[in-house]
Amino acid sequence: MDHIFFFYFAAVIATTSVLVVALRNPVYSALALLIMFFHVAGLYVTLHAEFLAAVQIVVYAGAILVLYLFVVMLLSIKSEERYHNQLPVAGLLGVMLCTEIILLLIQSRTAASAQAVPADPVTGSGNTEMVGEALYSTYLFPFEVASLILLVAMIGAIILAKKDINEQVQQ
Repeated sequence: MDHIFFFYFAAVIATTSVLVVALRNPVYSALALLIMFFHVAGLYVTLHAEFLAAVQIVVYAGAILVLYLFVVMLLSIKSEERYHNQLPVAGLLGVMLCTEIILLLIQSRTAASAQAVPADPVTGSGNTEMVGEALYSTYLFPFEVASLILLVAMIGAIILAKKDINEQVQQ
């Protein structure tokens, strides 16, 4: 049953990754990126890494995607400016990657498969508790400074964007 979920998540991740690059509209590209981030989090859940799944959603689907959309809206990138005529190089790289995948599949079928050793459950506090304790005790001051710097950068970018909008309206 885990294989079915893995192949579903892998297929959606591969498809949306191609769409992120292939779509001409940056907003649609960001939506495909959002779908990819959520499916990567689902892949983490199938690997029993729930903390990584939560971090994937909060950091990437939340912060990084919002930052990407913010920059796209701030710079107002036109779809024609994003793409260059690089089809021959992209085709060559695609053929190279497909060749590598085929060679890896052939190698994995010919190699003797090793039996996976079941892992012993870890006793004591989990990884999430250790990260939280370190973040909010030892590294509290750098964590707060980093959040303050990000807040100031966001406010500065909003002010700069508002100046450009005001200048366009007055003209």
